Amino acid sequence: MQDAQPVTILMVEDDDAHAALIERNLRRGGIINKVVRLDNGRQALDFLFNRGRYANHQRPAHLLMLLDLNMPEVDGYQVIREMKKDELCHVIPVVILTTTNDPQEVQLCYELGCNNFVAKPVEPISFAKTIQSMGMMINIMSYPCCS
Repeated sequence: MQDAQPVTILMVEDDDAHAALIERNLRRGGIINKVVRLDNGRQALDFLFNRGRYANHQRPAHLLMLLDLNMPEVDGYQVIREMKKDELCHVIPVVILTTTNDPQEVQLCYELGCNNFVAKPVEPISFAKTIQSMGMMINIMSYPCCS
């Protein structure tokens, strides 16, 4: 049996309070992985494609993206479209983590290539439990190489 590869969690979330709550509850769910938080889709694409302020960084070999949909500059839909067209990025698992649960938006995200869609519960305790459960799942998943 191979040892699990460490995965870097790329959290793309424009709301500071949501980002803090997500990271805190991932930690409560047992996540010790590095979490890179980006504020918008443009930063996510720059990180993935080594552009802008990330031009000289080495992208981690194993990534998991937690992606909000409604963000300034570049939205989550465009991020998925761009990364799924790329030879290396298309294998990165994408979990949509957003406030909507509109069936048409859920359908569109899966058609674009997301791997999972999680609607952020409005109630704080439910939100915390959802993220903690996600953390437990992240710990047992295997991740493809994207570098």
